[in-house]
Order: sequence, then structure tokens, then C-alpha cells
Amino acid sequence: MSDIYASVDLGGTKIACAFAGGQGQVLTQKTIPTHSHQGPEAVLDRIGQLVLDLAGQSGRRPAALGMGVPGLADLRQGMVKFLPNLPTNWRDVPVRDHLSPQIGCPVYLLNDVRMATLGELTFGHGQEAGATMAFFAIGTGIGGGVVIDGELRLGKLGAAGELGHQTILPHGPRCGCGNTGCLETLASGPAITAEGVRLLLSGQTSHLHQIVQGDPAQVTPKEMAAAAEAGDQAVRQALLRAAEYLGIGIANVVSIIHPELVVLGGSVAEIGPLLFDTIREVVPNRVGMFPAYDVRIEPSRLGNQAGMWGGIALAMKGGLTPK
Repeated sequence: MSDIYASVDLGGTKIACAFAGGQGQVLTQKTIPTHSHQGPEAVLDRIGQLVLDLAGQSGRRPAALGMGVPGLADLRQGMVKFLPNLPTNWRDVPVRDHLSPQIGCPVYLLNDVRMATLGELTFGHGQEAGATMAFFAIGTGIGGGVVIDGELRLGKLGAAGELGHQTILPHGPRCGCGNTGCLETLASGPAITAEGVRLLLSGQTSHLHQIVQGDPAQVTPKEMAAAAEAGDQAVRQALLRAAEYLGIGIANVVSIIHPELVVLGGSVAEIGPLLFDTIREVVPNRVGMFPAYDVRIEPSRLGNQAGMWGGIALAMKGGLTPK
């Protein structure tokens, strides 16, 4: 009987866990609330119990677990160094030493977006993409990952691939990272939503107003895309502007590494053709040193399961070492 592996994706509001085989077959999966206010030790205990519960359901224990964390981790020590969006920031939390004895298998850590990149590389578009690929996860923030010569590039801290924190507007909005004008401040889900709310409140969005029943709290990029399709020109221009910023950021990455493929994941990528058509037009016009028309720009094949499959790939590989 072949081994099975576990994947855990730790988020600020939820924890997703799955068991799968190395050939891509999912055995079982479950999502629970994080309850991050309870602190790291309680959250890790909940993760351990979740893994044990799924082991009981499937009748099998995993050979290893790959875990994605929303921040910086010491991959060699299996220790979380800094999670900016969780209470206490999880500084120097020994995740491996806490979890591994509880669940009875090795535990390997990776940044959550690098883990999604690994999932796309191993089980998604990366299977036929060739040697070099970039992954953009566009949602609450903009994260990323870079694959060079078939290997996920980590850097010595495991932090390589922060594609959302390249400067697009030198004097643009202040970013949570401390810089100004990052791509994340211009084209993430909250950045797009904020412009949609402004347009709604200034009376420029008849269709968006109808879709969200006048409630600014209901505005998301998805509703904005529907309003643009229905004829809201101001909303359409806002989405096109965000897509252009994304195209510029992607063109920068293409100029530097000349990938065969750029994959876009996350909720903003679900906007669809309006986003992708614009990006595909912008990129070759912004790359001047070589023809870029052959660089494929595609939505993630794995969708919101990219991180889950990345955890399975991480467990199968026995972890990754920064270099």
C-alpha cells in the first residue's frame, strides 16, 4: 500500500487539512476555524487533533505533513519566525517540535504562497510548463513564488518570491510591508474593493449599487466584475486600471526571469477575461528586451486547492531547504 500524506494550510480565520496520495487522489479533507485569539499553542493543538481526526476517518496515518504558514518560517528548524496577521505574531514558535510528537510523523513548513506555487508546479500547470514559472496569488494581499530550472526558488530565508511587494508607483499608497506603491496596494482584493466602494458612495455605479443593494460592505471584486459586465463604465475602468498594474508587475518579472508560464491564483484572478485579456496585452508591450508574446499567462489549474496540493508535494519531498 502506497504512503499517504497530509497537508495543512494555516490561515487567519480557518485551518484546512487534507489527506492525499502521491498520485493526486484525495482521501479526506476538512476545514475548521483557526480561533487565532487563543494563541499559538492552542491553535497547534487544534491542528494536531484535526490531523488525528482525519487519520481516524481514513484509517491511515500520514507518512509526513506539509504545512503552509502566512509569514516567515525557519524551514530547517521547523519554526515559525513571524506571522504578521495573527495575534502575538507567532514569533519563534517551534511548530515541528510541538506537532510531530502529537501526530506521529515529520512536519515540514513553508510560506503559504510558496506552498501554493509548489502545488501548481507539481500537480497543476507546472507539469507541462518547462523549467521556469512565476506564480501570483492575488487576494487579500499579493503573494508569489518563482520556479527556476524546475525548482522553487526560496532564498536563504525561504522568503524569495514576494512579487506583490515590488514598487509600481514610487510615491503610491503606503503598504503594510513599510514600502510605498507596492503592487499589493494597487491591485489586491482590498485595493480594488476600496475603489469600488468609493465609486459606489460617489454615485457612479448604478449596476453595482443594484447588485450590492447599496451596501458598501457587500462590494468585492466579483461584484465589481458583474457590474462592469452590466455596463458600469467607472467600475470597468477601475478593474482595467488594476489589471494594468498587474500587467506591469508581471512584465517586470518576465523581464527578469523570462518564464515559460505565469500563473495567477487567488480570488482576484476569478474576475476572468477582463483581467486576463488586459494583462496579456500589457505584458508584451512592457517587455522590450525580447519578444514576450509566447509567455503563457493562465489562471491556476488548481484554483483554491493549490495550497492544499502544495502541502502534499512538500510532505512527499521531505521538506525543502533554503539555499
